[in-house]
Amino acid sequence: MKPAPASPLFAGPFALATLSAPDGPEFPALVTPDGHAVDLRNALDDDQLTVRGLLVEWPEVLPRLRSLAEDATAERSPLAEFRVHAPVEPRQVFQSGANYRQHVIDLHVAHRPPGDERPEEERRAEAAEIMDRRAQEDLPYVFIGLPSAITGPYDDVVLPAWAEKPDWELELAAVIGRPAYRVSVEEALEHVAGYTIANDLTDRATVFRRDMPQIGTDWLRSKNAPGFTPLGPWLVPAGSVTDTGDLRLVLELNGETMQDESTKDMIFNVARMVSYASQSAQLLPGDLVLTGSPAGNGMHWGRLLRDGDVMDGSITGLGAQRTRCVAEVAS
Repeated sequence: MKPAPASPLFAGPFALATLSAPDGPEFPALVTPDGHAVDLRNALDDDQLTVRGLLVEWPEVLPRLRSLAEDATAERSPLAEFRVHAPVEPRQVFQSGANYRQHVIDLHVAHRPPGDERPEEERRAEAAEIMDRRAQEDLPYVFIGLPSAITGPYDDVVLPAWAEKPDWELELAAVIGRPAYRVSVEEALEHVAGYTIANDLTDRATVFRRDMPQIGTDWLRSKNAPGFTPLGPWLVPAGSVTDTGDLRLVLELNGETMQDESTKDMIFNVARMVSYASQSAQLLPGDLVLTGSPAGNGMHWGRLLRDGDVMDGSITGLGAQRTRCVAEVAS
C-alpha cells in the first residue's frame, strides 16, 4: 500500500475521504488541498457517521462542510498519518460500457470474430458507424457491478489465477447525492454530489461466454473479482468540477503512459448516463455511475496486467491513485 501523498491535488477547497489510523476504524474526513484532514465524526458530533451518511443528507450538510473547510480553528491532522480507503461504500454500482468512441473502435478491431477476414480499415469504419447510430438513438450501455469489487486507491490488486487477460480501464465516476428515479437529462446533474476516480479492471478472456457465445457478455465473471475496482482517493464535490466534458484521464503502467484522453471523446456525457440508468433503477445516495473508459487499454497495446505491475491513474481535479498488481498465490 502506498501512503497518501503529502499534497493531494484536487479541485476546490475540500474533498471527502474515508480514512483510518493504524489499527483504528474507518472514519469520514474532510481533506484540504494542503494535505490535512478533519475527522468529521468529531466536527459534526456523530460517532457513527460515514461518507455515505453524509451523502444521504447532502443538500443540508454541504454548507456545513464549506464552512468547516474555511474554519482555521478546526482540528486538522496530516494525511500522512492515515490509511486512505475507497471514499464511499455504495449500495449499487452502475457501470457504463462502450462510451468512448476511439476505445470502442479499438475493441471492435481487437475482438475479431472467427472467420472475419475483413481488413482493419473496414472494421474500423463499421465500428464508427455503430457509434454514430448509438449516439443518435440515445442508447447508453449500462450494467451492474458489485460493491464487493471496490478497494482503496493505494491498495494492492490481486490478479486471480483464473484471470488470463486482466486489463485496466480508468474511468470518471459520478457519486449520487440525491435519490434519482426517472430523472431527465436536464435534471440529472442535480442528483450528483461529486466525482471520483475508478479503475474498472476487466478480465478480457471471460467477457464473452465460451460455452454459449449467444448469451453475450459475462460481466459478473470478468469484472467483479475482489479488488477489481480501485476507487478514489477523494470524493470531490460537483461544484468544484467545472466541466466534466473536458477532463483529462491518464493511466500509466510502470511509468509508461497507456491511456491519455479527454472526456470529450465520450459518446454519452455524465448527465445522459445518470438519466439513462435512472429510467430503470432508483439511484441512491452514495451509488456510483462509472462513465466508461477511453482508448489505450491492454488489448490495444497487446500487453495485459501481470504480477508486479504498478498502475498510476489520474483525472483532472480529482487526484491520483496508485495500485500494484499481485498474482494470486496458488492454494
